[in-house]
Amino acid sequence: MTKKESSKKSNQAETIGNVIYGPTLFSEQDVYLFKEGSHFRLYDKLGAHVMKVDGKTGSYFAVWAPNAERVSVFGDFNGWNKNSHLLTIRWDGSGVWEGFIPGIKKGSLYKYHIISKVGGYQVDKGDPFCLYWEISPKTASIVWDLDYQWGDKNWMQERSVHINLEAPVSIYEVHLGSWRRIPEENNRPLNYRELAPFLIEHMKYLGFTHVEFLPVMEHPFYGSWGYQVGGYFAPTSRYGSPQDFMYLIDQLHQNGIGVILDWVPSHFP
Repeated sequence: MTKKESSKKSNQAETIGNVIYGPTLFSEQDVYLFKEGSHFRLYDKLGAHVMKVDGKTGSYFAVWAPNAERVSVFGDFNGWNKNSHLLTIRWDGSGVWEGFIPGIKKGSLYKYHIISKVGGYQVDKGDPFCLYWEISPKTASIVWDLDYQWGDKNWMQERSVHINLEAPVSIYEVHLGSWRRIPEENNRPLNYRELAPFLIEHMKYLGFTHVEFLPVMEHPFYGSWGYQVGGYFAPTSRYGSPQDFMYLIDQLHQNGIGVILDWVPSHFP
């Protein structure tokens, strides 16, 4: 067992180079469910999470790479140096690499550099569990959070009334980027917050009960209309931040409109 692995097993924080090893979001139960294939909130564990360790604010990173020989985090915080911030693999056989890096805050750009056990193959990867991506053609992940003050309590409490078999359903399908544009501003699409009042007014006028969005999960090729998903946990940044997207959902709910998201697991960019 290496020094880093030993520090993880004893759950003691240990600083080696630029990374603190020891802090983790994985409990024994999390690891058990992950290995079993029944952990349904992995987005709370994997990815980048801003937190404070030993009085230092930074970000905890965790990525599943069971066949990696080495994994590092690089980005705008270290001059895109692939060798300065190494993660360590957990000792429990989960294949998860993790580490806490002080100083990395919300808005930092990052990627993972992975060296494979097979033939020394090296590759740079975005974070599959990140919450926010750069706008294509840029491809870096962005450290972010999900802080938002929701106002749709009444809708959530009464949601079962609107989805039972006896309730009327009329679904309006929308591709957010082409539904409405602003000709005088180079024909740009509306952002999430701009869309809210127009979409709500239109749906109420026509009597729709639900809106179905063509995939809003992040996708690099705009011509796919979102059907080549690269980031399942991030709404596309083309129309704003995750909080802007939450605002759109929140406003629809507050106006009695249900939201359906297309989810595409079969097409990859």
